[in-house]
Amino acid sequence: MASTSAEIEQLTSGASNRIIPILKTLRKCVIFVLSLFLSLLLLLRPRRRVLPLPSPEEEANPAAPSRRWRRKMAWKLEEEDTARRRSLAEGVEIGEIDSRWSSFLFYGRRGNALFSRSWLPLSGELRGILIIIHGLNEHSGRYSQFAKQLNTSNFGVYAMDWIGHGGSDGLHGYVPSLDYVVSDTEAFLEKIRSENPGVPCFLFGHSTGGAVVLKAASSPSIEDMLAGIVLTSPALRVKPAHPIVGAIAPIFSLVAPRFQFKGANKRGIPVSRDPEALLAKYSDPLVYTGPIRVRTGHEILRITAYLTRNFKSITVPFFVLHGTEDKVTDPLASQDLYNQAPSVFKDIKLYEGFLHDLLFEPEREEVGRDIIGWMMKRLDDVNGSAAGLW
Repeated sequence: MASTSAEIEQLTSGASNRIIPILKTLRKCVIFVLSLFLSLLLLLRPRRRVLPLPSPEEEANPAAPSRRWRRKMAWKLEEEDTARRRSLAEGVEIGEIDSRWSSFLFYGRRGNALFSRSWLPLSGELRGILIIIHGLNEHSGRYSQFAKQLNTSNFGVYAMDWIGHGGSDGLHGYVPSLDYVVSDTEAFLEKIRSENPGVPCFLFGHSTGGAVVLKAASSPSIEDMLAGIVLTSPALRVKPAHPIVGAIAPIFSLVAPRFQFKGANKRGIPVSRDPEALLAKYSDPLVYTGPIRVRTGHEILRITAYLTRNFKSITVPFFVLHGTEDKVTDPLASQDLYNQAPSVFKDIKLYEGFLHDLLFEPEREEVGRDIIGWMMKRLDDVNGSAAGLW
């Protein structure tokens, strides 16, 4: 890995070495000026008045709406969009699948209704349960074929749509805090464990969902509930497209959190070598394909920076999988996680030439088998350790 890092360093031109110090200085200046401006704005703005309820004339005349009326209309549109997406989520075609599957609403830590699914084997005792946390902008229904593959090996599967994703509450594609998603993941795990006492549970996270799962599993109380975690193409060590973006993101995420930042949209980057999988993803109305929102982007930078600083505190058993040609998240960061984490039971597999969405690559069945094989190996280890105690 050291040679790979050296090769990357050699690609940096002399001009870049001269520009980087200038950008760093400029970044500090921009942060100072914007912070000063924001402070003055907060000090000088007039006190907020208690607004009266809009009159019937105001509600009937959208040409001159009051602030409260505009807010009311925004909430109404968001609720209508949530209802539309939830209806679509309930109608997702599961296809021919030999499983007992269902959908339900789970209420997260803040009372948000989160659309959830389950796929269970038709017969036989459960070996374990895998809880799927999808990636940014997608939804749980995309993982039905993977769930079917798990069911054939007698693993039960549960999945939850994040806030603002799939059939869950919230503005589509907007995540006010990834810590909310972490907290909801923890609560979902607790619910599934309580309904399936004694059955070993694994967490699975893809891309930004991988970052969510890794942070959740970093909590000792959550780690104790898990047999292990599986991470595909986890979002680790994500960097902004430009240093200035990283400098202003914290401020803009407070001032205009829902603003759509077109410069950060990565939709054009291929995520699978399977043309049909790409077409299915980007024609799916439950997949958010608009520009990333400012707060959402800032949250990704924040959680990945936190995880990168804390690789050496990761002790949960994990299996990380990454494609070497992934242009969305960094396979070298996954290698660093594997190298630095002190977890006793850990594995990594890098797929030569694969892209970002490993479970939607032409070799998806192979990836699924690798995940199932690792979980079985982990369960053998757990059972062997338990037998050793007696």
